[in-house]
Amino acid sequence: MTDDATPAPLPVTLQGVPETTLWTLYHRARDAARPKALLHDPKAAELVAAIDFPFEQRFGGRTTGMEGYLGERALTFDREVLGVLATDPDAVVVALGEGLETQFWRVDNGRVRWFTVDLPETAEVRRKLVGEDPPRRRLFAGSALEEAWYAALTADGVVGPTDRVVVVAQGLLMYLPPPEVDALIVRCAERFRRGVFLFDTVPVWFSWLSRRGLIRAPNGYRAPAMPHGLNAGDHERIRRLSPDIASVRSVAPAGGPGLMTKVLLPLGRSFPVIRRGMPEVVRIDFTP
Repeated sequence: MTDDATPAPLPVTLQGVPETTLWTLYHRARDAARPKALLHDPKAAELVAAIDFPFEQRFGGRTTGMEGYLGERALTFDREVLGVLATDPDAVVVALGEGLETQFWRVDNGRVRWFTVDLPETAEVRRKLVGEDPPRRRLFAGSALEEAWYAALTADGVVGPTDRVVVVAQGLLMYLPPPEVDALIVRCAERFRRGVFLFDTVPVWFSWLSRRGLIRAPNGYRAPAMPHGLNAGDHERIRRLSPDIASVRSVAPAGGPGLMTKVLLPLGRSFPVIRRGMPEVVRIDFTP
């Protein structure tokens, strides 16, 4: 404990893909601290302060544009979740590979139920920092690719047969093998009728570079390999995965005030050839 009885920062050591949750948290907090930031995320700043980790040394202290991009991405997901909650306020959000994402505190309507699925080492960090709050916030330690978390949803009474379910996979699917991604989507389509699956992509060329260790931040941080690449708008293959998939569509980005989100990204999206090679957020709706 410090002299003012404030808990000492929690030492956190994560490696590989789990470490990316610290990278995204750091940049979201930096984006939220900007005077004209579109994303209101005080919880992110609170968590950065509560963690003993060399954020700036590891991820760099210079503004690179990632702050704005990750803020825009988070807000795009928020708007889709809030859209579902507007019609189904008691919906269940299943957040796969959530890490230290703080979306619950940005979209909470006082009724939504939240079920986080994450690898044991990341789940333990999340549990220590934000805990659980049953029955509304629960945490399952395990892989999103395992069957166990589906059973836990039913066994704990989190999801009933008539509940609307929103599966959120923000910053996750690109790190998984493509066949496993397909299998995950199919299982969710079979189990969550009327449900929604939200995920973001990296284009094929970016996936190729990452698998060769060529994606690096200015300070030298190297992103883990991303074997799953999907070019923007290439949705028909996903649509054909299951008869329980009603539609697949791109989600309009939230936009933002900075150079990256106000000028560069919109400019790129205005050219079809360039847009195809850009990341996007995708929404899948399952059949009733």
